[in-house]
Amino acid sequence: MQADEARALRQATLCLLLRGEPPAEVLLGYKKVGFGQGRYTGFGGKLEAGEILAQAAQREMLEESGVSVALADLDYAAQLDFIFPFRPGWSQSVHVFLARAWSGEPQESDEMRPRWFEVAQIPYDQMWADGRHWLPPLLAGRRIWGRFVFEQDNQGLAEVEIQDRSPYDRG
Repeated sequence: MQADEARALRQATLCLLLRGEPPAEVLLGYKKVGFGQGRYTGFGGKLEAGEILAQAAQREMLEESGVSVALADLDYAAQLDFIFPFRPGWSQSVHVFLARAWSGEPQESDEMRPRWFEVAQIPYDQMWADGRHWLPPLLAGRRIWGRFVFEQDNQGLAEVEIQDRSPYDRG
């Protein structure tokens, strides 16, 4: 996908809290309602009018988990383009932020049930199929761009592409 095509996708964010250096645990949320219901994922969603990516990640983290992350503590780690040819309304470009500092304890919300997972115990079989491809490189400290094209069932992956590069590089 060319850079101009990626910019045409709906923009969204995802935020993951990490404990330990290197990361020993990651906070994921069990999605109780809406898009991705029944799966573990990071905390995030679409941008609201006037927001920059980091502000959207910060707001979504607070709304979905009760945890407050300062903008300065958000580490922009990945841009992931998700293409659903058989459900185009689901296609989106997701900007992933990592945080190692925050205030508050994760609390269940109407949308998400937070849970800490040891890195070796991440429930990839209870996540979207793409998670096993992009999460390990991020936890290993890599900065990536990824593109995932879903099959007709909107579950399996027809194509996977991952490149090491700064998410700030939109080319």
